[in-house]
Amino acid sequence: MEMLSILETLEDLVEKSVTVPFSGKCLVDKEEILEIIKEIRLKLPDDIKQAKWIKEERQRILLEAQKEANNIIKDAENKIASLIDEHEITKKAYEQSNEIISNAQKNAREIRLGTKEYADSILSKVEQILEETLQVIRENREELK
Repeated sequence: MEMLSILETLEDLVEKSVTVPFSGKCLVDKEEILEIIKEIRLKLPDDIKQAKWIKEERQRILLEAQKEANNIIKDAENKIASLIDEHEITKKAYEQSNEIISNAQKNAREIRLGTKEYADSILSKVEQILEETLQVIRENREELK
């Protein structure tokens, strides 16, 4: 930023110089102007190098920030995909568990019905045997009378 200071000195020198009437021109000290120009030449490469470095550093920082932003976006997309997959897995697990429960309830109903039918069939046979036995007992009693 020394360059700005040198340019301000040059500007002050021109503004404070003696003006030639009716011409818009001014008289300046040649040696003083040449000394300022020499100083500008000496400082200019350093300032240009610094400006170039700042520009390159800015570009590097922007590229690094863009890469980091892209990585963050990619990680977020992967996380979203993972969560979606986990959601799908959970959803399928619930569906399978509901199907298993439904099948178990259906099997339990069928077993209950089968058990009732079996019990009814056994009781019916027992009833038939008891009726036949009762009939035999009645016949035997009749014979005894």
